[in-house]
Amino acid sequence: MKMLYKFLLNRLPRPLLIRLSYPFKKIAPILFKGNNVACPVCEKSFRKFLSYGSDIAHRENVLCPFDLTLERHRLMWLYLKNHSDFFTRENLKVLHIAPEQCFHKKFQTQSNLDYLTADLVSPIADMHFDLHEIPLDENKFDVVFCNHVMEHVTDANQCMKELFRVLKPGGWAIMQVPQDFNREITFEDPSILTPEDREKYYWQKDHVRLFGKDYPNWLEKAGFTVEKFLKEDYYSQEIINRYRLQQSEILYIARKI
Repeated sequence: MKMLYKFLLNRLPRPLLIRLSYPFKKIAPILFKGNNVACPVCEKSFRKFLSYGSDIAHRENVLCPFDLTLERHRLMWLYLKNHSDFFTRENLKVLHIAPEQCFHKKFQTQSNLDYLTADLVSPIADMHFDLHEIPLDENKFDVVFCNHVMEHVTDANQCMKELFRVLKPGGWAIMQVPQDFNREITFEDPSILTPEDREKYYWQKDHVRLFGKDYPNWLEKAGFTVEKFLKEDYYSQEIINRYRLQQSEILYIARKI
């Protein structure tokens, strides 16, 4: 069963995985009933989480079986709920690129949000467009989310500039990426073309770069002012372990001053 799960996770196209996840998450929580780990998004506890990731970057005990959050989603949720005005400020205009299922319905029903989702292919997105050229006016949004996208696009700097353009002055964005903290400089090589080599060097078959410690510099080059949110400053190791947050992950808040 575990081998089948891993095979489907890494072989099926993303739109099909999204559709299959709805019936799956209705039975998975029953199989993982317990209280060893917890998800702050769905507020449920489990014996353990599911595994997730490619063969190169596979991780155990990280995927919530109910709302399908990963470490990055749970960290972002904690920031939004406890360290921002995202849930309380009225008339927030939000652009959510590649909307995650665990957030989509929740944000969609928030009365304080004017919420727009977009993606190249996702079946749950309101709009479909190429991030290199966003067909929206400048200075339009208070908040932008665009997580685990910049490792896929041809020109990450151009996409970041486009998101900066549509963000209002005073607005902020969260753009999480896979980040290798053992690398000082982001690695990308146009000669790496095969899915097998991309997985080997970039951790996933559809990635075209692996960001290093210099990721904040990419955001700054696009115009953003970057703040680091360090979970260790606010949460105990016990909470970090219970929510199964990634030990090394830093949440970057990119602001348009």
